[in-house]
Amino acid sequence: MSLTFRAISEDEPGPKWAGLFAEYRAAYLAWWAREGLTGRPTYLECRRALETHMPELMPIYDRLCELAGGGDVEARFLSVYCPPRYLTGCSQAIWSGDEPLLVRNYDYNPHAVDAVLLRTRWQGRQVIGMSDGLFGLVDGMNDAGLVASLTFGGRQEAGTGFGVPLILRYILQTCTTTAEARRVLERVPCHMSYNVTILDAKRRFLTAYLAPDRPPVITRAAVATNHQERVEWKSHARVTATVERERFLLQRLTLHPETQDRFVSAFLKPPLYSLAFDRGFGTLYTAAYHPLRHQVELRWPGTMWLKSFEDFAEDTTTVTYPTTFEAASPAPMH
Repeated sequence: MSLTFRAISEDEPGPKWAGLFAEYRAAYLAWWAREGLTGRPTYLECRRALETHMPELMPIYDRLCELAGGGDVEARFLSVYCPPRYLTGCSQAIWSGDEPLLVRNYDYNPHAVDAVLLRTRWQGRQVIGMSDGLFGLVDGMNDAGLVASLTFGGRQEAGTGFGVPLILRYILQTCTTTAEARRVLERVPCHMSYNVTILDAKRRFLTAYLAPDRPPVITRAAVATNHQERVEWKSHARVTATVERERFLLQRLTLHPETQDRFVSAFLKPPLYSLAFDRGFGTLYTAAYHPLRHQVELRWPGTMWLKSFEDFAEDTTTVTYPTTFEAASPAPMH
Protein backbone atom coordinates (compact mmCIF):
# COMPACT_ATOMS: atom_id res chain seq x y z
CA MET A 1 0.00 0.00 0.00
CA SER A 2 1.31 3.44 -0.97
CA LEU A 3 0.30 6.99 -0.05
CA THR A 4 1.59 10.26 -1.52
CA PHE A 5 2.05 13.20 0.83
CA ARG A 6 2.10 16.73 -0.57
CA ALA A 7 3.71 19.87 0.84
CA ILE A 8 1.64 22.94 -0.08
CA SER A 9 2.51 26.56 0.76
CA GLU A 10 0.02 29.43 0.37
CA ASP A 11 0.15 32.56 2.51
CA GLU A 12 -3.56 33.40 2.30
CA PRO A 13 -6.44 31.15 1.24
CA GLY A 14 -6.46 31.22 -2.54
CA PRO A 15 -6.30 29.06 -5.66
CA LYS A 16 -4.13 26.31 -4.15
CA TRP A 17 -6.52 25.84 -1.22
CA ALA A 18 -9.52 25.99 -3.56
CA GLY A 19 -7.96 23.38 -5.83
CA LEU A 20 -7.35 21.00 -2.93
CA PHE A 21 -10.90 21.45 -1.67
CA ALA A 22 -12.32 20.78 -5.13
CA GLU A 23 -10.23 17.61 -5.31
CA TYR A 24 -11.47 16.30 -1.95
CA ARG A 25 -14.92 17.88 -1.93
CA ALA A 26 -16.95 14.77 -2.78
CA ALA A 27 -15.23 12.68 -0.11
CA TYR A 28 -15.47 15.43 2.52
CA LEU A 29 -19.18 16.02 2.00
CA ALA A 30 -20.02 12.32 1.80
CA TRP A 31 -18.31 11.84 5.16
CA TRP A 32 -20.11 14.88 6.62
CA ALA A 33 -23.50 13.53 5.54
CA ARG A 34 -22.92 9.89 6.44
CA GLU A 35 -25.05 10.12 9.61
CA GLY A 36 -27.65 12.23 7.82
CA LEU A 37 -28.06 16.00 7.87
CA THR A 38 -31.43 16.03 9.64
CA GLY A 39 -30.96 17.14 13.21
CA ARG A 40 -27.42 18.34 12.58
CA PRO A 41 -26.59 22.01 13.29
CA THR A 42 -27.76 24.43 10.62
CA TYR A 43 -25.43 26.87 8.91
CA LEU A 44 -26.59 29.66 11.25
CA GLU A 45 -26.00 27.47 14.30
CA CYS A 46 -22.52 26.58 13.06
CA ARG A 47 -21.72 30.21 12.38
CA ARG A 48 -22.97 31.38 15.77
CA ALA A 49 -20.89 28.69 17.49
CA LEU A 50 -17.76 29.87 15.70
CA GLU A 51 -18.52 33.52 16.47
CA THR A 52 -19.01 32.63 20.14
CA HIS A 53 -15.98 30.42 20.70
CA MET A 54 -13.44 31.33 17.99
CA PRO A 55 -14.31 34.82 16.72
CA GLU A 56 -10.76 35.44 15.46
CA LEU A 57 -11.27 32.70 12.85
CA MET A 58 -14.35 34.27 11.25
CA PRO A 59 -12.53 36.16 8.45
CA ILE A 60 -10.66 32.96 7.52
CA TYR A 61 -13.84 30.88 7.74
CA ASP A 62 -15.74 33.27 5.47
CA ARG A 63 -12.93 33.23 2.91
CA LEU A 64 -12.73 29.42 2.93
CA CYS A 65 -16.49 29.14 2.50
CA GLU A 66 -16.26 31.46 -0.49
CA LEU A 67 -13.45 29.42 -2.05
CA ALA A 68 -15.42 26.21 -1.42
CA GLY A 69 -18.32 27.55 -3.48
CA GLY A 70 -20.46 29.15 -0.79
CA GLY A 71 -22.84 26.22 -0.41
CA ASP A 72 -24.74 25.35 2.77
CA VAL A 73 -23.23 21.90 3.31
CA GLU A 74 -19.72 23.13 2.50
CA ALA A 75 -20.07 25.89 5.10
CA ARG A 76 -21.35 23.48 7.73
CA PHE A 77 -18.50 21.08 7.00
CA LEU A 78 -15.88 23.83 7.27
CA SER A 79 -17.23 24.95 10.65
CA VAL A 80 -16.20 21.52 12.02
CA TYR A 81 -19.09 21.96 14.49
CA CYS A 82 -20.67 18.72 15.73
CA PRO A 83 -19.02 16.59 13.02
CA PRO A 84 -19.56 12.83 12.62
CA ARG A 85 -17.68 10.62 15.06
CA TYR A 86 -14.15 9.64 14.14
CA LEU A 87 -11.49 7.60 15.91
CA THR A 88 -7.71 7.59 15.60
CA GLY A 89 -4.89 5.72 17.26
CA CYS A 90 -1.76 7.85 17.78
CA SER A 91 1.06 8.20 20.31
CA GLN A 92 2.85 11.40 21.28
CA ALA A 93 5.50 12.44 23.79
CA ILE A 94 7.70 15.33 24.87
CA TRP A 95 11.40 14.43 24.77
CA SER A 96 13.06 14.72 28.18
CA GLY A 97 16.22 16.44 26.91
CA ASP A 98 17.09 20.13 27.07
CA GLU A 99 15.78 21.20 23.67
CA PRO A 100 11.98 21.30 23.24
CA LEU A 101 10.84 18.44 21.01
CA LEU A 102 7.45 16.80 20.49
CA VAL A 103 7.28 13.50 18.61
CA ARG A 104 4.10 11.81 17.48
CA ASN A 105 2.81 8.90 15.42
CA TYR A 106 -0.40 9.47 13.50
CA ASP A 107 -2.31 6.20 13.26
CA TYR A 108 -5.37 6.36 11.02
CA ASN A 109 -7.16 5.00 7.97
CA PRO A 110 -5.00 5.74 4.90
CA HIS A 111 -8.13 6.19 2.78
CA ALA A 112 -9.47 9.00 4.98
CA VAL A 113 -6.51 11.34 5.36
CA ASP A 114 -5.67 14.62 3.58
CA ALA A 115 -1.97 13.66 3.33
CA VAL A 116 -1.19 17.38 3.00
CA LEU A 117 1.47 19.24 4.97
CA LEU A 118 0.20 22.81 4.77
CA ARG A 119 2.17 26.01 5.36
CA THR A 120 0.03 29.11 5.73
CA ARG A 121 0.37 32.72 6.82
CA TRP A 122 -3.28 33.37 7.56
CA GLN A 123 -3.78 36.73 9.28
CA GLY A 124 0.00 37.16 9.44
CA ARG A 125 0.66 34.04 11.58
CA GLN A 126 2.79 31.33 9.98
CA VAL A 127 1.65 27.76 10.67
CA ILE A 128 2.94 24.42 9.41
CA GLY A 129 0.82 21.37 10.09
CA MET A 130 -0.79 18.19 8.86
CA SER A 131 -4.13 19.16 7.40
CA ASP A 132 -7.51 17.72 8.34
CA GLY A 133 -10.37 18.93 6.18
CA LEU A 134 -8.04 21.70 4.93
CA PHE A 135 -9.05 23.93 7.87
CA GLY A 136 -8.21 21.82 10.89
CA LEU A 137 -4.88 20.25 11.84
CA VAL A 138 -4.01 16.97 13.55
CA ASP A 139 -0.59 18.35 14.53
CA GLY A 140 1.31 21.53 13.79
CA MET A 141 3.54 24.41 14.86
CA ASN A 142 3.41 28.19 14.52
CA ASP A 143 6.16 30.75 14.04
CA ALA A 144 6.23 31.50 17.78
CA GLY A 145 7.43 27.93 18.34
CA LEU A 146 4.14 26.68 19.76
CA VAL A 147 3.38 23.03 18.94
CA ALA A 148 0.04 21.19 19.25
CA SER A 149 -0.80 17.54 18.61
CA LEU A 150 -3.79 15.28 19.27
CA THR A 151 -4.62 11.68 20.09
CA PHE A 152 -8.00 10.03 20.51
CA GLY A 153 -9.04 9.86 24.16
CA GLY A 154 -10.54 6.37 24.20
CA ARG A 155 -14.19 7.15 24.98
CA GLN A 156 -17.32 6.68 22.85
CA GLU A 157 -19.32 9.64 24.14
CA ALA A 158 -20.09 12.44 21.68
CA GLY A 159 -21.70 15.81 22.33
CA THR A 160 -22.04 19.41 21.26
CA GLY A 161 -18.73 20.96 20.33
CA PHE A 162 -16.07 21.30 17.66
CA GLY A 163 -13.95 18.66 16.02
CA VAL A 164 -10.60 18.83 17.78
CA PRO A 165 -8.57 19.53 14.58
CA LEU A 166 -10.20 22.96 14.35
CA ILE A 167 -9.35 23.63 18.00
CA LEU A 168 -5.69 22.92 17.16
CA ARG A 169 -5.86 25.30 14.21
CA TYR A 170 -7.39 27.97 16.45
CA ILE A 171 -4.67 27.54 19.07
CA LEU A 172 -1.88 27.85 16.50
CA GLN A 173 -3.53 30.88 14.87
CA THR A 174 -4.07 32.82 18.09
CA CYS A 175 -1.67 31.60 20.81
CA THR A 176 2.09 31.88 21.34
CA THR A 177 2.58 30.13 24.71
CA THR A 178 1.40 27.03 26.50
CA ALA A 179 -0.43 29.20 29.05
CA GLU A 180 -2.46 30.88 26.29
CA ALA A 181 -3.27 27.51 24.72
CA ARG A 182 -4.43 26.22 28.10
CA ARG A 183 -7.06 28.94 28.31
CA VAL A 184 -8.41 27.96 24.89
CA LEU A 185 -8.55 24.28 25.82
CA GLU A 186 -10.43 25.12 29.01
CA ARG A 187 -13.18 27.10 27.28
CA VAL A 188 -13.76 25.75 23.73
CA PRO A 189 -16.09 22.71 23.68
CA CYS A 190 -14.85 19.52 21.99
CA HIS A 191 -17.36 17.07 20.49
CA MET A 192 -15.51 13.88 21.50
CA SER A 193 -12.80 12.79 23.92
CA TYR A 194 -9.32 13.78 22.77
CA ASN A 195 -5.92 14.33 24.31
CA VAL A 196 -4.13 17.47 23.20
CA THR A 197 -0.44 17.96 23.98
CA ILE A 198 0.99 21.48 23.82
CA LEU A 199 4.67 22.48 23.84
CA ASP A 200 6.17 25.95 23.51
CA ALA A 201 9.61 27.30 22.70
CA LYS A 202 10.55 27.54 26.40
CA ARG A 203 9.77 23.81 26.88
CA ARG A 204 6.61 24.48 28.88
CA PHE A 205 4.12 21.75 28.11
CA LEU A 206 0.79 20.24 29.10
CA THR A 207 -1.59 17.52 28.03
CA ALA A 208 -5.31 18.30 28.15
CA TYR A 209 -7.91 15.54 28.42
CA LEU A 210 -10.91 16.92 26.57
CA ALA A 211 -14.40 15.41 26.68
CA PRO A 212 -17.90 16.42 25.61
CA ASP A 213 -19.56 15.42 28.90
CA ARG A 214 -17.16 16.61 31.60
CA PRO A 215 -14.77 19.51 32.21
CA PRO A 216 -11.30 19.37 30.63
CA VAL A 217 -8.51 18.01 32.78
CA ILE A 218 -5.16 19.78 32.38
CA THR A 219 -2.14 17.64 33.25
CA ARG A 220 1.66 17.73 33.17
CA ALA A 221 1.70 14.40 31.32
CA ALA A 222 4.55 14.21 28.81
CA VAL A 223 2.97 11.18 27.09
CA ALA A 224 -0.44 10.66 25.51
CA THR A 225 -1.79 7.57 23.78
CA ASN A 226 -5.48 6.56 23.53
CA HIS A 227 -6.92 6.78 27.01
CA GLN A 228 -7.15 9.53 29.56
CA GLU A 229 -6.72 9.17 33.32
CA ARG A 230 -7.84 5.54 33.10
CA VAL A 231 -8.98 3.08 30.45
CA GLU A 232 -12.74 3.43 29.89
CA TRP A 233 -13.26 1.67 26.54
CA LYS A 234 -11.57 -1.65 27.20
CA SER A 235 -12.03 -3.28 23.79
CA HIS A 236 -10.57 -0.24 22.01
CA ALA A 237 -7.67 -0.21 24.46
CA ARG A 238 -6.89 -3.85 23.69
CA VAL A 239 -7.03 -3.37 19.93
CA THR A 240 -4.84 -0.26 19.95
CA ALA A 241 -2.47 -1.37 22.78
CA THR A 242 -2.83 2.09 24.33
CA VAL A 243 -1.58 1.06 27.78
CA GLU A 244 1.41 -0.82 26.38
CA ARG A 245 2.41 2.15 24.22
CA GLU A 246 2.08 4.56 27.13
CA ARG A 247 4.25 2.36 29.36
CA PHE A 248 6.87 2.04 26.65
CA LEU A 249 7.14 5.80 26.22
CA LEU A 250 7.21 6.48 29.95
CA GLN A 251 10.02 3.97 30.35
CA ARG A 252 12.03 5.62 27.58
CA LEU A 253 11.57 9.02 29.20
CA THR A 254 12.49 7.90 32.71
CA LEU A 255 14.85 4.94 32.34
CA HIS A 256 16.65 5.44 29.05
CA PRO A 257 18.35 8.82 28.61
CA GLU A 258 18.98 9.01 24.90
CA THR A 259 19.64 11.30 21.99
CA GLN A 260 16.91 13.02 20.01
CA ASP A 261 17.50 10.77 17.04
CA ARG A 262 17.21 7.57 19.05
CA PHE A 263 14.03 8.83 20.67
CA VAL A 264 12.45 9.73 17.33
CA SER A 265 13.59 6.44 15.80
CA ALA A 266 11.77 4.51 18.54
CA PHE A 267 8.49 5.69 17.01
CA LEU A 268 9.34 3.74 13.85
CA LYS A 269 9.36 0.39 15.63
CA PRO A 270 6.87 -1.68 17.65
CA PRO A 271 5.08 -1.15 19.93
CA LEU A 272 4.60 2.44 18.75
CA TYR A 273 4.71 1.73 15.01
CA SER A 274 1.53 -0.03 13.84
CA LEU A 275 0.71 -1.97 10.71
CA ALA A 276 -3.00 -2.36 11.56
CA PHE A 277 -4.18 -0.59 8.41
CA ASP A 278 -7.04 -3.07 7.98
CA ARG A 279 -8.47 -1.83 11.29
CA GLY A 280 -7.83 1.85 10.52
CA PHE A 281 -4.97 2.27 12.99
CA GLY A 282 -1.81 1.92 10.92
CA THR A 283 0.98 4.45 11.43
CA LEU A 284 0.77 6.88 8.51
CA TYR A 285 3.70 9.05 9.59
CA THR A 286 5.97 10.06 12.45
CA ALA A 287 6.35 13.80 13.05
CA ALA A 288 9.08 15.44 15.15
CA TYR A 289 8.48 19.13 15.88
CA HIS A 290 11.47 21.29 16.87
CA PRO A 291 10.17 24.67 18.15
CA LEU A 292 13.55 26.39 18.44
CA ARG A 293 14.55 25.38 14.91
CA HIS A 294 11.11 26.19 13.46
CA GLN A 295 11.44 22.77 11.87
CA VAL A 296 9.39 19.60 11.45
CA GLU A 297 10.71 16.19 10.41
CA LEU A 298 8.26 13.79 8.81
CA ARG A 299 9.66 10.28 9.03
CA TRP A 300 8.91 6.88 7.62
CA PRO A 301 11.12 3.79 7.79
CA GLY A 302 14.17 4.75 5.77
CA THR A 303 12.81 8.16 4.69
CA MET A 304 12.80 11.66 6.16
CA TRP A 305 11.03 14.80 4.89
CA LEU A 306 12.38 18.00 6.47
CA LYS A 307 10.45 21.28 6.39
CA SER A 308 10.76 24.66 8.11
CA PHE A 309 9.29 28.13 7.88
CA GLU A 310 12.51 29.31 6.27
CA ASP A 311 12.83 26.38 3.86
CA PHE A 312 9.52 24.89 2.76
CA ALA A 313 9.81 23.31 -0.67
CA GLU A 314 6.52 22.40 -2.31
CA ASP A 315 7.07 18.80 -3.27
CA THR A 316 5.73 15.31 -2.70
CA THR A 317 6.91 12.07 -1.17
CA THR A 318 5.34 8.69 -1.86
CA VAL A 319 5.45 6.20 0.99
CA THR A 320 5.08 2.45 0.50
CA TYR A 321 4.10 0.91 3.79
CA PRO A 322 5.66 -2.36 4.89
CA THR A 323 3.65 -5.48 5.54
CA THR A 324 5.95 -6.87 8.24
CA PHE A 325 7.83 -5.35 11.13
CA GLU A 326 11.11 -6.61 9.72
CA ALA A 327 10.57 -4.46 6.64
CA ALA A 328 9.67 -1.53 8.90
CA SER A 329 13.08 -1.34 10.54
CA PRO A 330 14.40 2.20 9.98
CA ALA A 331 17.49 2.82 7.92
CA PRO A 332 20.41 4.46 9.72
CA MET A 333 20.14 8.24 9.90
CA HIS A 334 23.28 10.12 8.90
